[in-house]
Amino acid sequence: MAGEASACFGVLVVADPADDQLEELSAARGHAVVQLHGNESVERCRALRRQLDVRLWKALRVRSPADLARAASYAAVVDALLLDAWVPGQLGGTGHRIPVGWLEGFRAPAPWWLAGGVGPATAADLLARLHPDGLDASSAVEDRPGVKNLERVAELVAVVRGSASGSV
Repeated sequence: MAGEASACFGVLVVADPADDQLEELSAARGHAVVQLHGNESVERCRALRRQLDVRLWKALRVRSPADLARAASYAAVVDALLLDAWVPGQLGGTGHRIPVGWLEGFRAPAPWWLAGGVGPATAADLLARLHPDGLDASSAVEDRPGVKNLERVAELVAVVRGSASGSV
């Protein structure tokens, strides 16, 4: 991810893609990243790595500190990890947070992004305490599911930029 700090690229979020969907996952469709949000195993990620011409990010839903150990098994088969809180019956976008204490001292085996309750009010503290490679914001910058509040998005971007310059 080094050198990509200011890059902007499309991310396709999918869960448990089947082999007959591989054409839809191709970079030819306009995205540079496929973010896997389902129950994809290490073996499935390895197979997708061989079959696709995009970056792969694997979302891991964290239910307990022990779940963080799973991150190491994915390091060789994906380009980045996204850590999100485990919520029964949900694959993400819930606004629930992984307890920060679980992540303090976490040393990811690959670049990692933090999701769950990330917004303008929380970003500076999360960046300063946890040092993720990126933040994934959804519900904290929405007026309602799927409808982003552009003012909150701009506030979040300003916080992240300020944090990167050391002013936060």
